[in-house]
Parts: sequence; structure tokens; C-alpha cells
Amino acid sequence: MGNYVMSHLKELESEAIFVIREIAAQFENPVLLFSGGKDSILLTHLAKKAFYPAKIPFPLIHIDTGHNFPETIAFRDTLVKKLGVQLIIGSVQEAIDTGRAKEETGADASRNTLQIVSLLDTLEKYKVDAAMGGARRDEEKARAKERFFSHRDEFGQWDPKNQRPELWNLFNGRKNYGEHFRVFPISNWTELDVWEYIKLENIELPSIYFSHQRDCVVRDGVILANSEYIKLKPGEKVVNMTIRYRTCGDMPITGAVESGADTLDKIIEEIALTRTTERGGRADDKRAETAMEDRKKLGYF
Repeated sequence: MGNYVMSHLKELESEAIFVIREIAAQFENPVLLFSGGKDSILLTHLAKKAFYPAKIPFPLIHIDTGHNFPETIAFRDTLVKKLGVQLIIGSVQEAIDTGRAKEETGADASRNTLQIVSLLDTLEKYKVDAAMGGARRDEEKARAKERFFSHRDEFGQWDPKNQRPELWNLFNGRKNYGEHFRVFPISNWTELDVWEYIKLENIELPSIYFSHQRDCVVRDGVILANSEYIKLKPGEKVVNMTIRYRTCGDMPITGAVESGADTLDKIIEEIALTRTTERGGRADDKRAETAMEDRKKLGYF
């Protein structure tokens, strides 16, 4: 009898699909949080495989800050149409207009934290009891504390010291009314795993992930795209650079890397040699040592 050997990518795929199916089995109103970044695109691809040939049985939620990369929004709309799934959009601008959130001011103003209000409002409006996302433990130290099933209280808050044990493949989705879970099926993946799987499955991505020319501003060592959402500080200059993005967020906070990697093979080679995390260029994570954990405790992704 021959030995059956599964590659580590197929093991990760199998684990993620198991978790996605477990979500569909345990919860009444699950959703997939879709940012338009590579991780949420990969998660959507896995959800498609999990239920094929049927369609993905839950909607996608995108929290629109109004400061997104145009390439990301265009890709999102094309993908949703192709998959034939429901897309729910939560608007940060609407939260600002109705007084639910207050716009930050100054040159370093960001709408990143304001997403929390729109996210929690959207989850409450649609009575979501499980929201799955593409966060991974290798991204950032606060996310390294996450379980697969991350319990949130009735206010959407996360208490890292009050989480359920996860023994073997047993996930406890029990909760009180008004509470919900954030679920992270690709928790055990690394950035390199993500890119190798994208190549293996030939998954399409927005063009910002590949090398291109863009007008940029270098601020505190972070390369930011010049846009209508950025206010230049005294002495800052706009420079045309050859860059690509390792992570996808709002234009005013997402740092790029100088790179000529314009193919998947070149990107994989680049990631294999890098010694900085993909969120190392995120301006919002540099506000404080515990910036990510502080946001997550308030209800962030």
C-alpha cells in the first residue's frame, strides 16, 4: 500500500476549509470580512472551494473608509460579480455624517480606527454571529494571541485573557445573545505560504501587489502613496518611485516597499529573503507599541 503524502500548502488548505465549513455548521448568520487585500481574496477562494459546486453561502462585508486604493475597489466589484455573492458595504463616511464617528484632523489623520464603528454597526444591523477574516498570527504580535474562534462580547470587544481553549479540531462557538465570534481560518499561514498558494492556485490579485510606478511621499521612513487624502508636511516632496505593496489598507496609512518584483516568482523570492513583517510599513501600527491590540480590544478586525 502506497504512502499518501500531502504538501504543507494542502494541509493548510484542508485546515482552513474545515474551519470555514465549521463556521457554516455552527452559526446562523456568518459573513466573510472582505478588504480587497490578498488574505481576504485567498479566504474567499478557500470559501469557494469549501462549498463548490454551490455558491458561497454567506455574504461578503466590506467596510469602506472612502480612502481605499481605486484598484482594490475595482477588483472587489469584479470578483463579487464573478462569484455571484452578496456584498454588504459599511460606510465610514456615513458614520461620520450621522455623528457616529468623528473625523481625525492633521497631517497624520486616518480613518482606520473609525472603521470600528462602521464594522460593529454593520454586524449588529445584519445580526451577524460569526465574522471570518483573513488575519494571520505571523502578521503582528496582537494577532498572534488570537484563537481560530475569537469570542467578542456584546459590545464587540476582545478580551485576550478570556478566550476558549481549542483542543485538537474542537471549536466552541457557544455564546450569549448579542455576542459574536471573529473567526480566522488562515491563522497558521505565513506570508510566504500565502504567496506560494496564490501561485499554486493561480489566484488573481489587484495590481498594487506587483511592482509599478507611483508618486509617493516618504514620511518617518514609510513610503506612502501621494493622494488627495494626504496632507504634505513642510519639507516633504512627492517622488515617483518603483514600488509594490505587501499589505492592503487605506492609502494614507499603507506603506509600500521599493521593489521590482512584478511576477509571483519574484515576489516569493523577495518574501523569502525579507526580514521585516508585512505590517512593518503600516503607519497606523506605529502610533503606539500596542496600537493593534488597543484597536482590537475596541472591536477592530
